[in-house]
Order: sequence, then C-alpha cells, then structure tokens
Amino acid sequence: MKIHPIHPLNINPDEFISIQEKLAHKVDVSQPLYLHDIQTVAGVDVAYSSENGKELGFSHIAVFDLATMEVIERAESRGHITVPYMPGYLAFRELPLIIEAAKKLRNTPDLFLFDGNGILHPRKMGIATHASFFLGTPTIGVAKTYLKVGDSELNEPAQEKGSKTDIVVNGETIGRVLRTSEGVKPVYISPGNQIDMESSTRITLLLTGSESRLPIPVRVADIATRVMRQSWRKEYD
Repeated sequence: MKIHPIHPLNINPDEFISIQEKLAHKVDVSQPLYLHDIQTVAGVDVAYSSENGKELGFSHIAVFDLATMEVIERAESRGHITVPYMPGYLAFRELPLIIEAAKKLRNTPDLFLFDGNGILHPRKMGIATHASFFLGTPTIGVAKTYLKVGDSELNEPAQEKGSKTDIVVNGETIGRVLRTSEGVKPVYISPGNQIDMESSTRITLLLTGSESRLPIPVRVADIATRVMRQSWRKEYD
C-alpha cells in the first residue's frame, strides 16, 4: 500500500508536541462511515521484548474480508525501539514498525483498527490518529486501558453488550467506554481520523465476537505479535 510520509520517523523528542499540535488541526472525526463502503478491515498491534538491555518491537497487521471475516493478508515487522516509553507519545515509539509492516501490504484496507487510542489523548493524537496521516485511511482506536485526559470522569456502562458511556472533556466527547461483551471489562474507543464516534462504536461492536472484548481484527493482530515474540525468544535462546 502507499504510505504518505508526512514527517520523518526519526525525530528529536523536543519536536513531539509541536508535531502533534500541528497534525491535530487536520483531524476530522465528523465523517460517518457506512458498512457498504467497507470491504476490508485491518487490525494493528505492537508487542515488546528485550535483548541485551535494548527494547525490541514486533508489529503485525491482519487484514480481513468484512463479508467473510477471514484473514486475506498479513504483514509484519520487527526492530529495535529507539524511543523510550513516555505517556502521550506512543506513536513515536510504534509508528516506524507499523509503517514498515504496512508498506508490505499488497492492497490498502478500507479501515484500520488499532490497539490504542485515537483522539482520546491530551492533544487528540493517539496512535490511531497519528497513523492515519501516514496510511491515508479511516482509523479507530480501541484501548484495553483507560488514558485519563484532562478532567474527564470515567463512568462504567451497564453490563449488557453495547452499553456505553461517553468520555467528555470541556464539553466535547473524545472517547467512549464500550461494553463489547456482556459482563466483561469494557474497552475504550475513540475515532482516529476520517470517521465519527457513532460509526466507530457501531463498527467496533460489529467486529467483536464472543471470544474476547477486543474486535476480532485487533485480537488476531494481538495474538500474532505474541507469537512473533515467542518465536524470536526461541531463536534468541
């Protein structure tokens, strides 16, 4: 697939905030996305390990045919992580590996789902949002843990599947606590870019099965990164 290099991937941390703020002005989460416009959906995840005190990352992208929910393409990458973990700057750690994997895809998926946040972020630039500019496609962030932004209050939804509560900051809904399966922990969703909150919610629910609270494409990518890590450990040992 074609990648849009909107900025270099090797950046001085002093520039992180200015890049996020500049891109945030270009984010559009007002567009509905309908199922008849989607044929393929990709799940993205990154896992970590260590090697002689250095961090190693494993990225996997699993592309599904929406009609059959079968995997039609996979791409992956592995490499050293050069950016230390800093809350709010996950994209700068993970984008080099994600972009390297995405370059290997033969076709461009209609939608990407990330294990991480979209606009549910202090500067509305979670990994799903930031990556959307490189990928040029709609994205959704589906996080397993809650990132508190500003003075937002976290209210648990009811136990039934599809129950939800909004995450509101300064009168704006920037995320949603969504119960994707009855009686299990919720996920924290937010549109990344080129898609609105309602479409993000509807599609996330549609793509979630009974095996996990995560949408199937994200779950498959998550499992694949763990397999990659285990395989590398066997080789390394």
